[in-house]
Amino acid sequence: MLFHYFDRFLSEYESRFEKEYGFLRPVIKEVVERYLDWGNPRCGFARIRCPSCGEERLLMFSCRSRGFCPSCHAKRLEEWGEWMRETLLLNVPHRQVVFTIPRMLRIFFKYNRRVLGDLCQAACEALLKYFQAVFGKELRPGAVASIQTFGQKINLHPHLLVTEGGEDSEGRFHHLASFQDSLLAEFFKREVFALLLGEELISEAVVEKISGWRHSDFSVHSKVRAKTRKEAERVGKSKEGVNKFIIIEEERPRIPRRGWAEMIRKVYEVDPLLCPQCGGRMRIIAFLTDYAVVDRIIHHLKLSFVAAKPPPPHIAYQEFLMAAEAGGEYLS
Repeated sequence: MLFHYFDRFLSEYESRFEKEYGFLRPVIKEVVERYLDWGNPRCGFARIRCPSCGEERLLMFSCRSRGFCPSCHAKRLEEWGEWMRETLLLNVPHRQVVFTIPRMLRIFFKYNRRVLGDLCQAACEALLKYFQAVFGKELRPGAVASIQTFGQKINLHPHLLVTEGGEDSEGRFHHLASFQDSLLAEFFKREVFALLLGEELISEAVVEKISGWRHSDFSVHSKVRAKTRKEAERVGKSKEGVNKFIIIEEERPRIPRRGWAEMIRKVYEVDPLLCPQCGGRMRIIAFLTDYAVVDRIIHHLKLSFVAAKPPPPHIAYQEFLMAAEAGGEYLS
């Protein structure tokens, strides 16, 4: 369905959806087009051969996108979680801390994605100040932050996977057995107000109005606890999202990529390099990406590519449009 109606969706987005969901970011078109070309031989492929029996095959490239493509996202998520467990996480208990902002303020982040990272930073700054208030000195915790921005509601909630405590200037780790969510929420509220005032998105009058509410709708939830690195990995993978950064590092380190075949075996329990003839281990001979060479091979082997099934009946298209208008989940 996506293949047959995506062009129409692009042409009608401005008139039908832009007012409700904002400007269509170019990255959406790029990701969807890569997804539609998943397995297209014209995008290149790997040539593999079995050294035992001589069997040869061509393996088409995937779209290598996260979030949108279930297959590629699962592999990237598994790879990221493994790296986080083996390289990043400290051997201490962790907490998942979810920060929530009032609905009245979410509109400022809905159409201005540039400040989403600042919202994560506001949550981290609130955490630092909370630790300082509790321990009476500056501590340096470890944290991985992400923003939840999907779903039918405007769910702009920073999620932090944080250590239960932090290191002082002398490298000693101070453990925090429990979190006082109400106090942490108060620090978070101040940071968000400072952010929006600095961006000139709200006025002091708005700050006074929200501060005067009996329930400001700023809240924090820190009840999910991970005692081991493996548990912390599962928590982190469940909230893997848009903006991640690590407080305990000066720069974001490059995530080392595991072998693609190994990750496919781990996620799908299928070995793409298993020889279908003799059961031996096939080897990669070359990656072919030159268009001239690729076209000659496609022509010689008479390869074809069908991106999707024939168009669905008219009623299915109407259901597609109704779902898009109702919930905005038109890209799933």
